[in-house]
Amino acid sequence: MKTVTLKKSRDFSVIRRHPWIFSGAIAHIDGEPESGESVRVVSQDGDDLGKGAYSPESQIRVRMWSFDSGVEVDEDFIFSRVASSVGARAYFLAEGDTNAFRLINSEADGLPGVIADKYGDWVVCQFTSAGAERWKSVIVDALQRLSGCSGVYERSDVDVRVREGLPEVTGLLAGDEPPEQIEINEGDCRYMVNVREGHKTGFYLDQRDNRAIIKTYANNADVLNAFSYTGGFGIAAVTARAATVTHVDLSESALELAKSNTALNTCEMENSSFIKGDVFEVLRKFRDQARSFDVIVLDPPKFADSKGRLMKAARGYKDINLLGIKLLKPGGILATFSCSGLMTPDLFHKVVSDAAVDAGRDVQVLQRLQQACDHPEGLCFPEGLYLKGLLCRVI
Repeated sequence: MKTVTLKKSRDFSVIRRHPWIFSGAIAHIDGEPESGESVRVVSQDGDDLGKGAYSPESQIRVRMWSFDSGVEVDEDFIFSRVASSVGARAYFLAEGDTNAFRLINSEADGLPGVIADKYGDWVVCQFTSAGAERWKSVIVDALQRLSGCSGVYERSDVDVRVREGLPEVTGLLAGDEPPEQIEINEGDCRYMVNVREGHKTGFYLDQRDNRAIIKTYANNADVLNAFSYTGGFGIAAVTARAATVTHVDLSESALELAKSNTALNTCEMENSSFIKGDVFEVLRKFRDQARSFDVIVLDPPKFADSKGRLMKAARGYKDINLLGIKLLKPGGILATFSCSGLMTPDLFHKVVSDAAVDAGRDVQVLQRLQQACDHPEGLCFPEGLYLKGLLCRVI
């Protein structure tokens, strides 16, 4: 096995069990490992630190498979990791409240670069690292055998693969082709999901718990679902008997599916409206029209994909929260989110508080929100906490 030796004093994060080793931390490499090949990682003093997958084109040059140098990274190892991850989600199957949840959550489950989501009888995967790509066939076989799915579909059409030197790909990997839309349920909510073309693997499963929270406040409320996508939060509000639900999104196809999802859950379609447009512009029009709402959900796409764009992203988050806070009635509820991994919880809190100050409103934080429990965060991998949110009451 080829060996990666780290620079002096650059082994601290690995000792602390952080799974990423950046190119600048490497002193030298014994041999020329191929993309995704497993390598031995050692300190400058020759101490064994574990084994990881090598990625020659990525700034994250090694992603650790294990911090146990005695582990053999082979088919049995990969299968056991998949089995452990799938087994940890057994309670979802036992409870029966939903038929859609995450089976593998990348680094948090010891499988860097591997995402696997179950939608009914299908599993949809993303392979975003060189190591994940190298072991793809083994992972897919394990998922088929362990999940009892009808088919495994790939949605590796994400730009992070380009940074790994991998092409973007989609298509059937095993079993039966998924239908054009798959029906899923979350409690009494029903959704149609397009796993072939939808965002991420088709749906924002990570917001499941937060959709349930919104139902608590939605009864008889006027609800604004901004960046609505296919209706997730708005459908939750509909099933909680909201007075009105207004969906706003830039994607016409997403709004069409939001309409279909609304029809799945209620016969009172007249209580829901669907507005195609830039959310910032639409909310400014609402402000100018003196419209107001009891509950507002702000769940924008990722604004920051690099450190250089973080401050610009922070201004975007502040602007949208400023508009949201101004549109809320006294006592209104704001659920606001950031899925930008570079936006820390503390910075996000500051951004929203600055928006409240500029809006001239007093705001209480009722609850801090994050991704659902089937999307765990590794304790030594803070980057895994990518979704952060605040549930607020505007006085």
